[in-house]
Amino acid sequence: MFTTYDVIVVGAGHAGCEAAHAAAQMGSKVLLVTMNMNTIAQMSCNPAMGGVAKGQIVREIDALGGLSGIISDKSMIQFRMLNKSKGPAMWSPRTQNDRMRFAEEWRLALEKTPNIDFWQEMVTGIKVANGKVKGIITGMGLEIQAKAVVLTNGTFLNGLIHIGEKQFGGGRTGEKAATGITEQLIQHGFEAGRMKTGTPPRVDGRSLDYQKMEEQQGDNKPAKFSFMDTTSLQEQRSCYITYTNPTVHEILETGFDRSPMFNGRIQGLGPRYCPSIEDKINRFAERDRHQIFVEPEGWNTIEIYVNGFSTSLPEDVQHEALTRIPGFEKAKMFRPGYAIEYDFFPPTQLQLTLETKNIDNLYFAGQINGTTGYEEAACQGLIAGINAHRKINHLEDFVLKRSEAYIGVLIDDLINKGTDEPYRMFTSRAEFRILLRQDNADLRLTEKGHSIGLATDQRLERMLDRKNDIARLFNDLKHKRAVPLEINEALESLNTATLKQQGPIINLVKRPELSLHDLKKIHPSLQDYLSVYPDDILDQVEIQVKYENYIDKEKQLAMKMEQLENKKIRSNFDYNSVTALSAEARQKLNSIQPQTIGQASRISGVSPADISILMVYLAK
Repeated sequence: MFTTYDVIVVGAGHAGCEAAHAAAQMGSKVLLVTMNMNTIAQMSCNPAMGGVAKGQIVREIDALGGLSGIISDKSMIQFRMLNKSKGPAMWSPRTQNDRMRFAEEWRLALEKTPNIDFWQEMVTGIKVANGKVKGIITGMGLEIQAKAVVLTNGTFLNGLIHIGEKQFGGGRTGEKAATGITEQLIQHGFEAGRMKTGTPPRVDGRSLDYQKMEEQQGDNKPAKFSFMDTTSLQEQRSCYITYTNPTVHEILETGFDRSPMFNGRIQGLGPRYCPSIEDKINRFAERDRHQIFVEPEGWNTIEIYVNGFSTSLPEDVQHEALTRIPGFEKAKMFRPGYAIEYDFFPPTQLQLTLETKNIDNLYFAGQINGTTGYEEAACQGLIAGINAHRKINHLEDFVLKRSEAYIGVLIDDLINKGTDEPYRMFTSRAEFRILLRQDNADLRLTEKGHSIGLATDQRLERMLDRKNDIARLFNDLKHKRAVPLEINEALESLNTATLKQQGPIINLVKRPELSLHDLKKIHPSLQDYLSVYPDDILDQVEIQVKYENYIDKEKQLAMKMEQLENKKIRSNFDYNSVTALSAEARQKLNSIQPQTIGQASRISGVSPADISILMVYLAK
């Protein structure tokens, strides 16, 4: 019935979809196994992609040849560039998406991808022989052979749903949990833990009074995620903002004695940066209100996602508290919010390729590694799928450095530091965030994606054309001259200093109060010339000009880090033989087995003094 597959991907969430597409696109014969074909790429939480740091990840996935950016563009109902008031390193694209169209577009894209087969069933175990994965075992007892397996089980591993005092098994509401895999992996020497996440109630949008809320519109000129020819929005749906109040908090507190969070029934660790509403009012008791984002689930549906009101309180308390929020007085609930506990495996048990250390050719991606968020899961799936394909074809590992991508930062953090709470990406985690901007992801990564057979020729050509346009405009601005008589009057109107003599136009671009868009309007010789370039080229050049010194400094720091990354450590090195190392350093280094001095320096518990000792020892 089944052939032997190159790669089997278990789970069809955001990680599984990217893993299956990547491996298949590069030439592997892939089987994507899911418990329900109707929930492929389901947005289990909020119907949105991107956001602070997460938007950078989506752009990087797209630049490498993944599909999350394209799917997001095809299904978006609103686009916003966040943090525009800050520097460009902080600019983060975000789309509000049509939940049903997002899942549909992903499924259609996978069905159109040659080399992907599908199977609907629960996977209860993996086949292992001589320390290497050989395939999977399904709930019906089928054994399907594979050269590599990627586990992307999300919240389904022994998932347990909590609503007040009620608890029942499930990976999502209405879907059963996956059993068997955790227990088997523990027998193979893996360490497992428990985490929790939550979701808010969904409500009927017809029952809300939007006049009592603040409207949050999309950008006037909406952009998009993908560097390819996806369509920008011509029409957008608004989101809305409202707030809780002391009355809401008092009602919520009446359910605390029945809350699984506070009475000890939930053992897993929840996300620090996306806490439940009961956690917020408990931890931040001094605040008399919290923001609630009212997000439509799609173009035509009446369902509304109540972002900021994640909860596992009893459903009657949830509903009563909701109706005291301005605009929600007559709210009708579709279903209550809930918390879910699930198994994860500390990611220090993985290589930088996301292959497990205990079993060859077995890869983990997504929430199984202790992360939270669609974007974090999708990029792990992409890297796992790439490396599974390359490993079975005897090709070099594909690893992105911290100085190359947010994806590199995320995976490096997970492998070297681990996580004891759901890991979420922030711009502050990236020490080279001026280099790792959302606007230049294609310039950083598309050649890499093309070299491994993932990014298409067309994508590479578009990137090279863009790169040439940027270089040409940058060079022209250095040589074109600004004439005082032609431009001083306009400069005065913009409250910036006038010119005393001719000089390169690039010097004007360096002024914080001037933009290339301003110059396009006021400088006669530039009006027609700059109009040829699209806005993204103007923005890219302007960023490079204004932040040139900062960019150069980060490049120098990245080069210094590169020197440490080039200092290799042989595999299975016995750190106990280096007695001068601290006890903690020896334990952590033996456990993680870093491949380079640079990686060793980022392991939690390994001090700069330990690194100095290690470098002296290795030099001998």
